[in-house]
Amino acid sequence: MIKSALGMVVAAIVILGGASLFTVDQTEQAIVTQFGQPRAVITQPGLNFKLPFIQQVILLDRRVLDLETASVEAITADQKRLVVDAFARYRIENPLRYFQATAGSALRGNQQLGTFMDAALRRVLGESTFSLVVKEDRAGLTAKIREQVNSEAAALGVAIVDIRLRRADLPEQNSQAVFRRMQTERQREAAELRAQGTEISDRIKAQADRTVTVTRADAERLAREAQGIGEAERTKILAEAYNRNPEFFAFYRALQAYETGLRPGDTRLVITPDSDFFKYLNNPKAGLK
Repeated sequence: MIKSALGMVVAAIVILGGASLFTVDQTEQAIVTQFGQPRAVITQPGLNFKLPFIQQVILLDRRVLDLETASVEAITADQKRLVVDAFARYRIENPLRYFQATAGSALRGNQQLGTFMDAALRRVLGESTFSLVVKEDRAGLTAKIREQVNSEAAALGVAIVDIRLRRADLPEQNSQAVFRRMQTERQREAAELRAQGTEISDRIKAQADRTVTVTRADAERLAREAQGIGEAERTKILAEAYNRNPEFFAFYRALQAYETGLRPGDTRLVITPDSDFFKYLNNPKAGLK
């Protein structure tokens, strides 16, 4: 009986000791509650005590936590609709305030932070233009959003470490319309470039054709001039030759006429035999003195 009672006492001590001790890790901070009310805040790691079965321990992460939010559709100051996808990183700075605001529920805390982020995104984007959000000042807008969320998240005992805009795009139907408009614009620019190219090509061809025509005309004119000079020189030479020896020149011209008129083959002449055409055939010395 004594051993049994002693065993029961030892077991009770072990159970009470286990229920009274708890450990806080380096990555954690703890809230000790009694009947749902906070009694102690523990921010240092180590072994700690609590009243067994009466007090409860709620552990909170002290590391940087991630918050993923759903996409938000906002309207910019120039009436452009944007779908914004953002995320945040935060740390629980005041565990007691966080517990009082969320009852220690990380899900509830993330929901409230998400609400703050959605509101800040809509406010900041609503005061900015489309170009500022998309390309010109995204970093400045992100800093403004982080500042507004931080001011509201202080009520939760949370400090925002960073907020980033992962994506800021037009809605799908708007994106398709913009894409079609850009495609039409590029097609128009391509058509203009092709028209300009065709115009330049036609101008070059016309210039080349004009140059060819002018060059050919100049060449033909020079050829006619050279031919005229040659004909004049030939006539001059023939005239000089005729003046030197008219009889021989007449004989030479008669031989050329015989060569042309009496070609071999089917040559027919209707002429009298005593015609002057045959005088050098009938008498080779005709006309010679």
